Amino acid sequence: MVEECGLPCVFHYVDILTGAQFEPAFVKISPNSKIPALVDDAAPGGAFALFESGALLEYLAEQSGRFMPEAKRWEIKSWLYWQMSALGPMAGQAHHFRKFAPEKPAYAVKRYTDEVNRLYGVLNRRLEDRRFIAGDISIADFACWPWIRHHEWQGQNLIEFSHIDRWYAEIADRPAVRRALELGAEKMAPKEAYPILYGQTARSVEERMRKGDHNEQ
Repeated sequence: MVEECGLPCVFHYVDILTGAQFEPAFVKISPNSKIPALVDDAAPGGAFALFESGALLEYLAEQSGRFMPEAKRWEIKSWLYWQMSALGPMAGQAHHFRKFAPEKPAYAVKRYTDEVNRLYGVLNRRLEDRRFIAGDISIADFACWPWIRHHEWQGQNLIEFSHIDRWYAEIADRPAVRRALELGAEKMAPKEAYPILYGQTARSVEERMRKGDHNEQ
């Protein structure tokens, strides 16, 4: 979205493989210890932070006046929230149990693979008679596309979803998308980082935060 809008932005790398997302300074910006997050230093009311990708997309759309036209505002939001409540969480679970979990229980693998397949069907039908999710390209497309990028991790084949396949290829070919992928090159986690990425509890996060606070002092 930042690349599409041509917005001035300074990127800060948060190394989630070493636990940087639990450092107190970052938690103040992103209370859920997840990326991405955004700090707007030039906001009219003073600098403030945003977390959760859906909120970031809405904010940037409103600030730039792009990719969320008023006439399609609620249609776009419906699909944005569909990604946040359905496509993203289910695809994320499929990623985990199919590719990263040390144990791969058959029920979990099948349950999330099948649900992602169903969701692909929802999106494929939506794209049957329109170029993009809401007609013209919007933040709904920007929210959904990154999850489709790893369809193979989810056990899905785009040959079975011809409308998604066409939509996916068109967005992948956009110059701003290519630039963004170069800026955020994929980095696979080594297995020794798994305890940091997976299995966190309220207590373990508190302990990491206290350790980070002590290190900062």
